[in-house]
Parts: sequence; C-alpha cells; structure tokens
Amino acid sequence: MGLRLSIIPRASFVPLPWKNGGGMTYEAIRRPPTGDPFSWRVSLAQIDSSGPFSDFTGYDRYMVLLQGQGIALKFDGGEHRALHKVGDWLQFDGGMPVHCELLDGACMDLNLMVSKSLRAPARLERLGRNLPVEAGPGQITLIFSLEDTLSIESGDGEPVRLPPWDLAVLSQGSARLNRIAADKTAASAVFIATIS
Repeated sequence: MGLRLSIIPRASFVPLPWKNGGGMTYEAIRRPPTGDPFSWRVSLAQIDSSGPFSDFTGYDRYMVLLQGQGIALKFDGGEHRALHKVGDWLQFDGGMPVHCELLDGACMDLNLMVSKSLRAPARLERLGRNLPVEAGPGQITLIFSLEDTLSIESGDGEPVRLPPWDLAVLSQGSARLNRIAADKTAASAVFIATIS
C-alpha cells in the first residue's frame, strides 16, 4: 500500500474556547474526531493575555512559538522556561499547573496534545533540502512548516505543496521534504512529530 498523505489547511481549523475560558484555540485535527477524551490533538492557540494554562492531565503537551515576542512559563514547583523566538519549543506534562506571562504582546503557538498512553517523539528541523520523513506501521507523522512553503515528494506522483501553518498528516510510507524558496541559503523551520 502506498503513502497516505493529507493536508489540512489552516483556513479549515475549527475555533474553540480554551477549557479554562482564557482564550481561543484553532483545532486542526483530533483523534478520534469528536468527543473527549481524545487520543491526540493539534491546534493553534492565540494567547492575548497572561494567565494560567488549561489542565490537560493525562497528556504530554508540545508547544512551539509561531508568532509574537515570546512567553515565559512558570511551572508549579518553581521551574521557569521561556520561548523567545519563533521556533522555540518545549514539551511538558499537560497536567502540571503552568502560568504564562506574555513578554511583549500577544503570541500564537502550535500545540500538540498526546495521551500518555502513546509515544510521540518530536523535533524541530532546520530544513535546507531533502529531509526524509516516514510513518511506519501504526504510526502517524505530523509535519508543520513554521515559515515557508514546503514540497512533500513520495516518488508516487506529483509533489504536494505544504504552505506554512497548514498541517500535513502522513501515514503508511515515507517521503522527502524540500523547501520551495528563491533563497536556498537559509534553512526553514519545520516541526515534526510521529505518534504511535
């Protein structure tokens, strides 16, 4: 069976209020598609003011800064972490109480929530050209470009374009990511996670 690939455009993300009512999230995909609890979910969160994050006990949370001047996070227990520039990211326990402080105005971030019953190794790559990606049996690989349009090539047909802030969902195969840009000297940030 060949590669299965779908592109979920940002324009189709569904706006939903945060669980704690403190802001809005724009949901790209969740599995299963409806109801709670979900197994995993990808969304964009608009952070307009400082305050606590929602409680996602039972989930690992991956957060990538997409837009804005950054946020500082204060975790219950005293740990402090900060996302200062686009592409900064971290992973933490979704059930841990966290207070978010905006550093200089509103921010947008990418959120991946994954049930602790699953594995989801993730990474942020600086893509020049020809980065291989794959999804093995029973796996889903998520690809999210932060800045530039990418080309996803599988060898089974025409390359598929992935605009920035759209989400690619890949299963059952392998592909290559290439950057589509006139300036080929600078690398492009892309977030990749494989759920199994």
